[in-house]
Amino acid sequence: MTPQVSMTGTAWAMMLALAAVWGGSFFFVEIALTEERPLTIVLHRVVWAVPVLGAVLWWKGLALPRDPRVWGAYLVMGLLNNAIPFTLIVWGQVHLEGGLASILNGMTAMFGAVVAGLLLADERLTAGKVAGALLGLAGVAVIIGPEALRGLDLRDLAQLAILGAALSYAVAGVWGKVALRGIAVEVNAFGMLAGSTALMIPLVLIFEGVPSFGYSAPVWASLLGIAWLATALAYLLYFGILVRAGAANLMLVTLLIPPFAVALGAAFLGERLPPVAYAGFALIALGLAVTDGRLFRGRAGR
Repeated sequence: MTPQVSMTGTAWAMMLALAAVWGGSFFFVEIALTEERPLTIVLHRVVWAVPVLGAVLWWKGLALPRDPRVWGAYLVMGLLNNAIPFTLIVWGQVHLEGGLASILNGMTAMFGAVVAGLLLADERLTAGKVAGALLGLAGVAVIIGPEALRGLDLRDLAQLAILGAALSYAVAGVWGKVALRGIAVEVNAFGMLAGSTALMIPLVLIFEGVPSFGYSAPVWASLLGIAWLATALAYLLYFGILVRAGAANLMLVTLLIPPFAVALGAAFLGERLPPVAYAGFALIALGLAVTDGRLFRGRAGR
């Protein structure tokens, strides 16, 4: 039988740290958007994370793969897990509060369960996963509101962009499991971010031009924060939790990110979310609990 993994004190501490840095990414983006455009922000996020992870590889004595097919897989992973979702989220935050974006991003776990169930033989799609996804979508519907049916505006499109990012993350998870198995997680993180950097450089030059780099101190701090904390450190925490506690426990971080994002937005940016956003978050949280299933199995056992 496969050994069961559980949440130790170390794993919970890492989980809270991961939720804090990922929740902080929405806050950093809000500040960076005051002086820079979306694609360039994404480029800063990935390009400054690469040398940090490179230093980790050097410190651990890990060698980079030489197979061109692996680097091709890193390009695909960088597209699906960085370039597409990061760009959609940053563009979405042009029109949305960071806290609301983080709540909608909570659909990643449900999308991940459904996509994996459809594409992977060892992660079959169950009734609980389908029900959890439907509850999550109900939460999204509450947040977006019935008025969206009468015609989409930029705010509605921004919310759909965040959901598109969540779906891209889900597909990336399946791709990474199939294409990058058997390689050290630190090497995969470095290769993925190197791939996304290679993709973002021409996009930025074509659509937004050469960055000026003449940012204020708060914006530079935000750009480096989103690169070093919310990207480089976050991926090291992510893979560390995955090894210690497993994928099912790792899904729980989705519920912990919005409180950090909402609290930072309220404390420093004066953001206030409408009550429907919190009602939608409650439905998304319930959907994640149904998808995960352990809460209800535990109650049935008692």
